[in-house]
Amino acid sequence: MSGRLVHIGSAVVDYVYRIDALPAPGMEKTASSYAQVAGGGFNMMVAATRTGMKVVFGGQLGSGPNGDFLRAAFTAEGIETLTPPSPIMDSGNCVAMISSDAERTFVSWPGAESVLSLDMMAPVSVLTEDWVFTSGYTLSYPGSRDALTDWIEALSGQTPFAFDPTPVISDIPRPVLSRVLARTTWLSCNTTEAADIAGPGDVETLAARLLADHCPKADGVVIRAGARGCLVRLADGSARTIPGFKVAAVDTNGAGDTHIGAFVSALSRGVQPFEAARYANASAALSVTRHGGSSAPTDAEIQTFLSHAAASGGRNQEAHLTA
Repeated sequence: MSGRLVHIGSAVVDYVYRIDALPAPGMEKTASSYAQVAGGGFNMMVAATRTGMKVVFGGQLGSGPNGDFLRAAFTAEGIETLTPPSPIMDSGNCVAMISSDAERTFVSWPGAESVLSLDMMAPVSVLTEDWVFTSGYTLSYPGSRDALTDWIEALSGQTPFAFDPTPVISDIPRPVLSRVLARTTWLSCNTTEAADIAGPGDVETLAARLLADHCPKADGVVIRAGARGCLVRLADGSARTIPGFKVAAVDTNGAGDTHIGAFVSALSRGVQPFEAARYANASAALSVTRHGGSSAPTDAEIQTFLSHAAASGGRNQEAHLTA
């Protein structure tokens, strides 16, 4: 394995409620289950570390019970936190409602992860061959976006920087987003986010426009399409649609995080981009067959899944999944 993943993002505590359907306005639902779990950027970090990449966290955790909960979760996954906890506030939280069709709805409350300064990030040292990642969530916070953008622009030109704009892309000021995209080595986004950045068009057109007009220094872009897989376009103009895997999904929470974590992990050890995307598709497919956002599989599980997929000619993989 070559290099660490230096994650400069936001981790929060998820309060997960499972319901048959969202309640109508003014009405109430009783959840069939409830769980308190680490979420946010934690899901991406778990996907990378379970596939063999060393992960360190350079964002901000709080000093209250939520921060303590997250630190315990980080320790359990072998993720080192490089920055001291906020002395003035706790980490934030997110209420996630998972409906019977495996879709999810979120309401979040920002905490310590929403405040980040260059002084706070001073302990974060990026080493040769490290990868750096951040998401749109951290850039959406007024108390962290400017410092983080300055920090990203100051990275060595040799440092690979991966970016996921996330569903809060509309909350990122356009000048900030443009500066981050201009420094991005790998952009991973879904089809809606791609259109938010590059305007309307089919996925092939969007990928070409993202590289030409928004990410001039990128090695490539990945546009995720859920169960359908993803499109990968490289800076040399080559592009390929990487099909997804048909599975029985029970929880799609964290699937995008799992995809990009596995993708970056594969790239960091020299896997070629199209094959890394297939590896990431398999990782995401496995994750949605399990409950919880941080349900990323291990490298061994992904390799077994891919072996079964090859043996069955890419047919339905449900028989080979562990729920």
